[in-house]
Amino acid sequence: MPADDILQLLTILIILILVMAAAFVTTRYIARFQQVKSSGGNIEVIETYRLTATQYVQIIRLGGTYVAIAVCKDTVTKLAELTSDELVKLNTAQKEGSNFKDVLSFIKNKGNDASDIQS
Repeated sequence: MPADDILQLLTILIILILVMAAAFVTTRYIARFQQVKSSGGNIEVIETYRLTATQYVQIIRLGGTYVAIAVCKDTVTKLAELTSDELVKLNTAQKEGSNFKDVLSFIKNKGNDASDIQS
């Protein structure tokens, strides 16, 4: 193998290592930048439940208000506003073995008939 071929191979390997190192550093920098940027404190995802590959139900905190939303591929729909007391009840219901369907029907029926709420 001629010396020129070995030199070309080493040059390509060094360039490859430099490109990979630059990609690594850039990715780390962008991740830190995004983390700092998204830590404003007014918007927080409390819980996410995946329905299908492109559909989710999320409970989010917007300032002091809790909101249940449905997130689809192209849309976001508000399902209900929740209080912090209702979040505690939902967590207790989940610990007792309730499934998501029961919890979602509780949230939907909240506005229709407040006397059905169990403590």
